[in-house]
Amino acid sequence: MSPGARVSPIAVDAMGGDNAPGEIVAGAVQAVRERNVPVVLVGLPQQLEEALAEHDAVGEIPIIRAEEALGMDEGALASLRRPRSSIAVACHLVRRGEAAAVVSAGSTAGVVATGRLRLRAQPGVIRPAIAVTLPTLPQPTVLIDAGATADAKPEMLVQFAHLGTAYAEVALGLRRPRVGLLTIGTEAEKGNKLARRAHELLSTAPGIHFAGNVEGHDLLTRVVDVIITDGFTGNIALKALEGSVRYAFDQLREAIAGSRMARFGALLQRSRLRELQRRLDPETQGGAVLLGLNGTVVIAHGASRAGSIASACELAARLAAQRIVQRIGERIAAAPKPHRLW
Repeated sequence: MSPGARVSPIAVDAMGGDNAPGEIVAGAVQAVRERNVPVVLVGLPQQLEEALAEHDAVGEIPIIRAEEALGMDEGALASLRRPRSSIAVACHLVRRGEAAAVVSAGSTAGVVATGRLRLRAQPGVIRPAIAVTLPTLPQPTVLIDAGATADAKPEMLVQFAHLGTAYAEVALGLRRPRVGLLTIGTEAEKGNKLARRAHELLSTAPGIHFAGNVEGHDLLTRVVDVIITDGFTGNIALKALEGSVRYAFDQLREAIAGSRMARFGALLQRSRLRELQRRLDPETQGGAVLLGLNGTVVIAHGASRAGSIASACELAARLAAQRIVQRIGERIAAAPKPHRLW
């Protein structure tokens, strides 16, 4: 990029999330000051100016007015009822080319529905999908779909494989990501009708390095680079993992506090324990990415604090700079066209 070239900002839905707008604004300030990511805040101006004043940042970050906000308890239909919500205005900025991407910690159903309505699906994409990165080693594993499309068709899962492959190539730098299908057994005939038919299609899908079926216990073992499933199953799997991690750390803290010797051992290993906690904390991942739309949308955790929002802004800026939307468009255009399913 040439010196002085204009960089499009990240449109941050400042009213979305359990801790909005305070933590959202704090995260935006971190993104600008510490990560050199330009942002614009979208929301109710008076509240945002008050939040910026707490960081001595009034005038440092632009504010775009929105008339209302989606509640965390509102679902997909709210996107129709609130056309001037902060997430709708943020998506509109991307559609008009005035922002590079959207970041929101708002209701996932509301963000997905608004994104589909305002940004529209890319040509050839049947349904969008949410991609998340699981904290595996030596590199994360992509899980897709994590909740955007609950009632998927087999042909949609093939497209999710293309979306996940493009995301792994861009976000993780993988040259030929291995794709696995989440089901109840490694054999091709295992699973319900959706999984069995999807396995047939994936086995012959050009451009997909299909490695076969994977099971639930493979989610954190990195047997493949991309795990695909329908949004219903993927969301349950993701939340089960998050709950298991919280439970394990709670039990670990109780065990450490149980004796002086255990506390001394934990003191010796505190740097490794902190790194493990950081790696397994879903808020450190930067958020989930809604793929398949004519714009980049990063969905942060609803309970996100400032650091998580800053990470989400950084992820959104990196994906936009690496042209994730264009990469997906090229993949979908090159793939055989599925039967019309809608």
